[in-house]
Amino acid sequence: VQLQASGGGLVQPGGSLRLSCAASGINVSISAMGWYRQAPGKQRELVATISSGGSTNYADSVKGRFTTSRDNAKNTVYLQMSSLKPDDTAVYYCRRLYTYWGQGTQVTVSS
Repeated sequence: VQLQASGGGLVQPGGSLRLSCAASGINVSISAMGWYRQAPGKQRELVATISSGGSTNYADSVKGRFTTSRDNAKNTVYLQMSSLKPDDTAVYYCRRLYTYWGQGTQVTVSS
């Protein structure tokens, strides 16, 4: 199983980024998937989930700003992030709940 996260980078406050998580070895259309993040000196936190049925849930800190979705044909899960704040700076990880982890992608929000 591989979960390849990409799309991170440096963005100014108020900007947007879209993270991708390309999966192999699992079928995201029948998997519950999650996005986590870990800021320096902080614990890893769950920020968004998408169930096998397509239901989504978000942490209060990102609700209304982040959206997770999936493309079954590409076997890929996405995290669209908008109105980004410096507090969103972290390494972001995707995960098949609650087993496989992908490698992280760095998101830095700074002017």
